[in-house]
Amino acid sequence: MITGNGITKTFRQKGNVLGSREVHALRGVDFAIEKGGAASFIGESGCGKTTLGRIIAGLETHDGGEISIGGTPMGPLKPKQREPYFRRIQMIHQDPYSALNPTRTVHQTLFAPLKLRARQTGRDARWMEERAAEVLALVGLDPASVLSRYPHQLSGGMRQRVVIARALTVDPDMLVADEAVSMIDVSLRLGILALLKDLRERLGVSVLFITHDVATARYIGDDGELYVIYRGQVVERGQVDTIIADPVHPYTQSLLSAIPVLHGLEQAAEHPVVPLETLDASHEAPGCLFARRCPFRQDRCETERPLLQLTDGTPQEHACFYPERRSVVARPVSGV
Repeated sequence: MITGNGITKTFRQKGNVLGSREVHALRGVDFAIEKGGAASFIGESGCGKTTLGRIIAGLETHDGGEISIGGTPMGPLKPKQREPYFRRIQMIHQDPYSALNPTRTVHQTLFAPLKLRARQTGRDARWMEERAAEVLALVGLDPASVLSRYPHQLSGGMRQRVVIARALTVDPDMLVADEAVSMIDVSLRLGILALLKDLRERLGVSVLFITHDVATARYIGDDGELYVIYRGQVVERGQVDTIIADPVHPYTQSLLSAIPVLHGLEQAAEHPVVPLETLDASHEAPGCLFARRCPFRQDRCETERPLLQLTDGTPQEHACFYPERRSVVARPVSGV
């Protein structure tokens, strides 16, 4: 199990005309991902979901809070002591074209992590060859025809499968998939999503899916948790199907309202929630982060920031003072 408690991250921008500025990427985020489970972080670009994924994978440091892996807090450990823990969490990057070294064959790409593991476990070259073939077969590729190829000789979907195979070489406990299908042809996306879902079921690997697409989040883990993130704050958290069927926070409602639906279908939202303004990250008010854009805001929203909590009548946690003001009929999301 991987948990986070009060994770914060602030970036400082310097040297621009307006002077230095702080950007709060994460604001006290809590999360818990069970072994073999699924969780999805969704939100618009710049909301902090990728930063949180990189922190969980050990690729980024955080300013405050604590991450625990398998019950062991990472904070007290030195960087070298953390490596074995974070090695169990592997990142699948958004762009399969830049994630692979163009000068290395698939064989060389897979053998880089396998050599390190072989030295640690006393394995030989034969084991490395067998393991490379095994992970390629796991992701649906033919080792005999793929191992000798370079990335430019593979399709986008095949490249992403090689990226996943590379992650599997170290037997991870979790895969962090950051927009893993956004740069792949639409016709190939379902195959990658089905692969991630199959790996979770067959190998017991946890999957953390970072996306702006509610449909893909539901496909990966309809039994998992959904974290809706806005400007670094989790504004709604609960079971995927529960949030999709009955969203509470106006920001979640606006995300669901943005899903395109063919005109005339019954599942179209009768009252779509449209933000009043475009996002202005430079404006930092003391109240609700979404208040300036929220069509339901009240005076309290401008001066007081709501915290994530459960209230009567809502099965999911939310950060909204007026959950009873829901006025959107959410569309059921069934496909990709």
